[in-house]
Amino acid sequence: MKLCRAVPLVALLFATVSVSLAASDTELAIKGSITPSACEPLISDGGMIDFGKMSVRQLNADAYTSLPRETLDLRVQCDGPTFFTFNTIDNRAGSSAHHDTYHGLGMTPSGEKLGGAGFGIYQLIADGVNRRAIISTDGGVTWQRASLVSPVVLTAVATDDELSPIAVQILEAKLSLFTHIAPASGLTLTDEVPLDGHATVQVNYL
Repeated sequence: MKLCRAVPLVALLFATVSVSLAASDTELAIKGSITPSACEPLISDGGMIDFGKMSVRQLNADAYTSLPRETLDLRVQCDGPTFFTFNTIDNRAGSSAHHDTYHGLGMTPSGEKLGGAGFGIYQLIADGVNRRAIISTDGGVTWQRASLVSPVVLTAVATDDELSPIAVQILEAKLSLFTHIAPASGLTLTDEVPLDGHATVQVNYL
């Protein structure tokens, strides 16, 4: 409806310009996009994971400390069968103590990286059928089997015997979080330091 209402206004603008400034002209560009079907990603518990308080004595001095694995429910619901991929956006980019597939957990006041968190996706059910996850590291040109969701790959849903995305209307899956704290010997922890991880799940239409 917004697009239809805009067309008469633009036509009137051109008419006014052409009449009042007959010897001059200017250009007006109209941009936008129309998606095939809207998809909404939802995460259980409001997407919140809280590890509570932990003592420095609980952390490994010279090795990464693995925190308990946490799992949330992920649901992507579309208006109709839709080809889509999804990925994450690391809202704490630059603070991961791991490689770039992990999300940052913030920094100490001394500027040291606290650790990293990675996401895995499991138990995919697409429109009532068990499916598998595939990822692409080259923007969707090629695909491989993997259960990874990160800022540097695209993740999609596929059948058991194919390596290409399929159209899905409702996807339900388990999103697992693997969290690691950097070696305590390299962190300044004289005061309480909060874990500050934050990521966004993004759906992309094919």
